[in-house]
Amino acid sequence: MDLNEFLNITIFGIAIKQPLIFLVKALVIYAITQTIVSVIKFMFRRSMKRKGLLFLDHTNMGFIQRIVVYAVYLIGGTAFLSLIPGLEKISNSILAGAGIMAMAVGFASQEALANIVGGMFIVFSKPFRIGDVIKVDEVVNGTVAEITLRHTIIRSLDNRMIIIPNSKINSCTIINSTIGEQDTCSFIEIGVSYEADLDKTMNVMREVIIKHPLLIDRRTPEEKAAGNAQVIIRITNLGDSAITVKAWAWAANSGNAFVMKCDLLKSIKERFDKENIEIPYPYSNVIVKK
Repeated sequence: MDLNEFLNITIFGIAIKQPLIFLVKALVIYAITQTIVSVIKFMFRRSMKRKGLLFLDHTNMGFIQRIVVYAVYLIGGTAFLSLIPGLEKISNSILAGAGIMAMAVGFASQEALANIVGGMFIVFSKPFRIGDVIKVDEVVNGTVAEITLRHTIIRSLDNRMIIIPNSKINSCTIINSTIGEQDTCSFIEIGVSYEADLDKTMNVMREVIIKHPLLIDRRTPEEKAAGNAQVIIRITNLGDSAITVKAWAWAANSGNAFVMKCDLLKSIKERFDKENIEIPYPYSNVIVKK
């Protein structure tokens, strides 16, 4: 028995060569699809390592890569389905119900499409990028780790991954600490008693703050020439039991500002104790009638 005779053998009315041809074509489509996807990923990885590529950065490249890869898989899947016999025969039935199917798919994919469109707005309008430190609605605070077609992933300060749909994050108020100047002002507010010497209190606070290594000087040359203080301190409130003294201390970024504020609160408290400057706290007098 030669090869032609073997291929012409029929089983249940189907010649052996038909499933073999289908299998070969399916494997070829799969191999071509995977090869194209691998080449695309390689080219995008190589491009990300280069600098000065027009307007594209890491955020744009990663987002566009996903769109291209999904498009290649879609084309490969369509080519595979075209190999299945009988699809041509049922095409009329599919077209007849296209209106109903389109309506159902539209309702089902409304949120998914909104997230994809939201992701495009984020990538091209750039309210934030991968690596930016952002705060979302004063609730979520962290670093942007990834922007996908459907959601944005933020790494929180305690190293947790927070996943927010793109359509939702587009409607949120976002504070981006990375865009523009990163210098951050840390507000040091401390309440002192009404008996405290305010001039002495402000001088002590200024001395402690100026010694901190993370403090930066934001004064212009004109302000330095005029003798303006590096650290501004003001009385901001006369409370029920304390006078609020507020200092403006600048750091190079938000992370340094947070660390500096924590250190200064401790250092100022210890210095106030040495200088006998009272930080009042609420207390109650209990009167017992006999």
